[in-house]
Amino acid sequence: MKSSPNQDPYLVRRRRVQAGLTQGELAVRAEISQSYMSMLERGHASASAPVLKRLADVLGCEIAELMPPLSAPRVVGAAA
Repeated sequence: MKSSPNQDPYLVRRRRVQAGLTQGELAVRAEISQSYMSMLERGHASASAPVLKRLADVLGCEIAELMPPLSAPRVVGAAA
């Protein structure tokens, strides 16, 4: 079973575009490779906590704003 990435690829890309940065520019500022940045935005790689922190710092947001929303816990046996 494939695990989900730590970051939400859509939110990372949206924040980058809003900041007016190319993938390469964001990668340089966050001290990661452009190919890794591309993989993060496509959901093909998962960002570590330090990388999420650097991305958030460069993008001027909180780490939580780059992560998938938490889903509500499901109650087993509850009526839908």
